[in-house]
Amino acid sequence: MASIQFLSRLFWLVGGLIVFLVCPIDNCLGQRPDLDKARELLVRDFVEANGITDQRVLDVIRSTLRHEFVPLSQRKSAYYDMALPIGEHQTISSPFIVAYMTESLQLQSTDRVLEIGTGSGYQAAVLSPLAEEVYSIEIVESLGLKAKRLLKRLRYDNVHVKIGDGYKGWPEHAPFDKIIVTCSPEKVPRPLVEQLREGGKLVIPVGERYEQTLYLFTKKDGELERQELRPTLFVPMTGEAESRRKTQPNSREPSILNGSFESKGEGDLDFDSWYYQRQVKQVRASGAPVGECFARFENETKDRTSSLLQGFAIDGRYVRDLDVSVWVRLKESVRGSRADMMPAVVVSFYDENRVPLGQRWLGPWHDIPDWQEESEQFRVPIRTREGILRIGLFGATGQMDVDNVRLRIAKPGR
Repeated sequence: MASIQFLSRLFWLVGGLIVFLVCPIDNCLGQRPDLDKARELLVRDFVEANGITDQRVLDVIRSTLRHEFVPLSQRKSAYYDMALPIGEHQTISSPFIVAYMTESLQLQSTDRVLEIGTGSGYQAAVLSPLAEEVYSIEIVESLGLKAKRLLKRLRYDNVHVKIGDGYKGWPEHAPFDKIIVTCSPEKVPRPLVEQLREGGKLVIPVGERYEQTLYLFTKKDGELERQELRPTLFVPMTGEAESRRKTQPNSREPSILNGSFESKGEGDLDFDSWYYQRQVKQVRASGAPVGECFARFENETKDRTSSLLQGFAIDGRYVRDLDVSVWVRLKESVRGSRADMMPAVVVSFYDENRVPLGQRWLGPWHDIPDWQEESEQFRVPIRTREGILRIGLFGATGQMDVDNVRLRIAKPGR
């Protein structure tokens, strides 16, 4: 078993997916040339490399000063492709997701855009050069006022911010050509449909708290035609949207959905219930430990990520220990440029403000030529209110097959 010292260096896991350093921390926060380099590497290695092709979007991610939009305590991570906590139970989305949602809208320079969920203002800053006007709504007053001041200081003069419930939209400035929602309701708010012009596009994550799908809707004849984009994980839309939510997560009985990787999304795009999938595919084979399918992670480029994740509800006041198990098969695995870039399963715990409380590791592993079940019991910090389970090669090269991922409350006496 790897030492605690080794494991503690494994990854920085905050909010979104696992990522790797794009430049030394001291350099990233040093002179402007290093900041420019950090953004260039971010675009090259994590945004463009993962499928963003619109050159306008790539250019704006490259030029937007993301470090200005994160708290001082998080600035060392500003140019990692990861979500980060910004206070008030909210997060700033990963640059890839910001770019992906922006690209999906196919923005025109004449567009009037409505954003629901200003947060720190980063998404609005990315939209600003690509649209004529951006109207952004934030329900948390302290965040909205801070973002408004920052956007003004950075001269995003076509961005307009107000404090309010995004469920209701901004009818005074409707209709909008495009609407982007950066928090997740259970269903699309009807006021947003009404405020979207005919032929306009709406991108929004919809679903249960830990089982969401990012959709692109187009308004035709007053109704929405939908296109499924990918599974995703956003903070919930609060206010009226939350009061209308019918399905609440059970934090006393944490579990993993689709752990045998049998189910795929609409259009066979991604695994249901798993998010931020990178270099992983479904394999159908008679030799799968459970069912007919398993997940195969493959990476040929040293240090490039191959991973996926799933969030789950958990309350450390009621859940003392977790059993985590997985069937795994691994071949031709070579670690990345750092000793901690190895295949593993990682469970991260967060408090009610989404501040990380620690991680627990199953692995890391070297070669496992035949299917083998791996399991471990983890202690849950008492302040835990949610968790994220991540699986992947995490910068190692090679091929890893995974099946029957299970997360259960540990039985007393184990």
